[in-house]
Amino acid sequence: MKIRTWVAACALTCVVMPAVAGEVLVSAAASLTNAFKELATQYEAAHPGTKVLTTFGSSDVVLRQITEGAPADVFASADQKAMDKAVAAKAVDPATRVNFARNEVVLVVPADNPRGIASLADLKKPGVTRIALGNPESVPVGRYTQAALEKAGAWDTVKAHQILGQNVRQVLSYVERGEVDAGFVYATDAAIMKDKVKVVQAVETPTPVSYPIALVQRDGRAPEAAGFLKFLLSADGQAVLARYGFVKP
Repeated sequence: MKIRTWVAACALTCVVMPAVAGEVLVSAAASLTNAFKELATQYEAAHPGTKVLTTFGSSDVVLRQITEGAPADVFASADQKAMDKAVAAKAVDPATRVNFARNEVVLVVPADNPRGIASLADLKKPGVTRIALGNPESVPVGRYTQAALEKAGAWDTVKAHQILGQNVRQVLSYVERGEVDAGFVYATDAAIMKDKVKVVQAVETPTPVSYPIALVQRDGRAPEAAGFLKFLLSADGQAVLARYGFVKP
């Protein structure tokens, strides 16, 4: 019941409102929530009269909203695959595509760690029955996780006990509330819940956890969108990302 309630609440926060003059609509991966909210606040302070509205969710879901007509000016993804889909769908201007941050996948457990998990190997323990990860079909952190576990020879173990999340913050919530024995999230997400979850191992991914961003290709795109993108890539914008644990691409 807790899980269903959380999903319903998340769905409500992902609604995108119509654009009006002076507004920049930024659609981004869930793992960027805290950092992008601060970036929006700073950009607004430096550009009086401009309002930055943000919406967050799984990169694939956010992209689907854009391709189905939801207004957006900027799309920020947690992996290259989602951005590749955006380019193929002509949803973004490929000339504006740029990588702006990197992250890493970590194995986390509830703070009290009742199963005594200290590494990937411990996921084979008989008492470990619920392991959360993003759905690899639609969530970048899930794709990174599956590829990493396949490389490490641990995918079959995790798949047998998987609890799939619709975005990385849902996975984090499962772990934080003790509804699963362990989960795979980004290091930046674990950091915002460091009193509720414990990182037990960084997971090596075959490809870097790289975040691309691009301007959405649509009539009526806010002229201020390019300014927000430029700010994100600036020293001040990168400093905000660094405070939330992201590293330069």
